Amino acid sequence: MKLEISLFRFDYKSDYLPYYTKNFIKIKNEKTLQEILNTINDEAPFEYRNTDHFLLVVNGYYTTTATTISDLVEDFGTDLTIEPISIRRAHTDLCINDADFQERLKVLAEFIDEEDIKKYNEYKIYFYASNTINYEYDYIGDAILLLAYDLIQKDNSKEKDILEALKEYECGAQFHTNLKNRVFNFDNEVENKIETIREKLKLIKPIKEQNLFLDKKNSIDFGTFEDDYKIKHNFEDFNLAYFSGLEKDVQTLQLLESLNAKIIDTPSMHTDLALQTFHVNSDFSIKLASTVMLDAFDNSADLLVVDCENLFYLFDSNRKAMQKVSGREIILPVIHKNELQKLVSGEHEAVKPQLKKHVIDPEII
Repeated sequence: MKLEISLFRFDYKSDYLPYYTKNFIKIKNEKTLQEILNTINDEAPFEYRNTDHFLLVVNGYYTTTATTISDLVEDFGTDLTIEPISIRRAHTDLCINDADFQERLKVLAEFIDEEDIKKYNEYKIYFYASNTINYEYDYIGDAILLLAYDLIQKDNSKEKDILEALKEYECGAQFHTNLKNRVFNFDNEVENKIETIREKLKLIKPIKEQNLFLDKKNSIDFGTFEDDYKIKHNFEDFNLAYFSGLEKDVQTLQLLESLNAKIIDTPSMHTDLALQTFHVNSDFSIKLASTVMLDAFDNSADLLVVDCENLFYLFDSNRKAMQKVSGREIILPVIHKNELQKLVSGEHEAVKPQLKKHVIDPEII
């Protein structure tokens, strides 16, 4: 097996911008990412840490050098891009300055001992993997939320004081975004612990109970999805972006796969929009949503497809709010999977009244 690896390179002393080197590696005895880095380093030295717990990013997913090559190839194929866990904090090649991570520990400084500090360092991957810090650089960090969970488990008499310390931090747990599609082979128990802390802080509310209308309240009956549809319009020459969020919908995937449209698939189409805290932090969710819309638009999508009503209303009904936070027009039409199915089936007249209720009618395309 032969790997094609694009390796991030940067020297803060001499480089203005980072660059990537191409490395073609024919696998011999290498089993892990650490061994691959060692092989590359033998031929063209670069900065990294030769340990099995060194953190890095492979094809957009956060992982460690202990990860096996077989697992990576199974998920990503043989074309791999290796980057530091924070390009913003890159120091030399794959090594970073983690002062921002260490600084957050002050939030819980009065409650911790040496063992707790070791535990916090084990959570570093979750600090940098969070999509939140791409938008809110002062975010408290998921590592602190995990440490808070551990501290309360160790001594619940300190729970009130620990939660109070978290509340006092301005960019706190209300800015958390799910780590599921960010960390390679993610353990969902990590997310469960963070959600426990957010529940204790009384921050979250089920999405179905959220009022996601900031600009214009709109109510549309999307009807039902007919599984036995026949394709009369295959959407050839169309570019469709599907925002699935954390979980892909089988009906939507099968519908899109049956078409001749080009599917726009970027990392933002699989992100968490922090909707459980929309009632206390709507601006943040709107900022995330605007990124999705603009990413789809900038990649030439004709339509953004969604698979649930809440997402439709978030994207279609809050265009003014999204334009305000992004500084750009939000003109991409949004369509619910049930509407798309009817258009595919040639039921244009049946779905036309629904489409006219959209803030931007998809019929214009």
